[in-house]
Amino acid sequence: MRLAPAIDDVRVLAAIASIPRERFVEPSLRDRAYANVALPIACEQTISQPLVVARMLELLELAPTDRVLDVGTGSGYHAALLALLGGEVYTIERHRELARVAERTITELGIDNVHFAIGDGWQGLPESAPFQAINVAAATGPAPPPPLVAQLASGARLVAPVGRASQHLTLIRRTDGGLTQATLEGVRFVPLIRDDDDAG
Repeated sequence: MRLAPAIDDVRVLAAIASIPRERFVEPSLRDRAYANVALPIACEQTISQPLVVARMLELLELAPTDRVLDVGTGSGYHAALLALLGGEVYTIERHRELARVAERTITELGIDNVHFAIGDGWQGLPESAPFQAINVAAATGPAPPPPLVAQLASGARLVAPVGRASQHLTLIRRTDGGLTQATLEGVRFVPLIRDDDDAG
């Protein structure tokens, strides 16, 4: 899988080279695991295309000691990479079956710094906050969820696809002076479902 020169961060490239992406896709699609396309997984979700995953990781500028929140576990691929690049990773998924399979795969790969939670990703994990980095692997709508932004530590970064039908990667930083926001390249993600959405 060729990600350079689009991706410059050598730590991101090394992490992607060390995690077998084929373990995170459906068996019938493993011959396409390294194609630069999103692939369907269970529960009508997707595993994002490799270049987008790499770009999000690069934007997070992870340090080995960073406490990281991963919103939308999905197959667990993003969480596995975050675990190699950061410190403790907390990943939240609303679909119990997806979380179960992801946890099994990550455990089988010998990764032991990922903590799994079932719940509403829109709300994040306030009991484990603050985080130095937050990765959101689903479209948030017109703005990043305020509860997630509130869980950023000083100096922290949040990367999310922001928008409705189509989105742009958006990078938010919390500084001593407040928040900064940068709108970057266009992407397309499945929506981040709130528990409120199920009610109506």
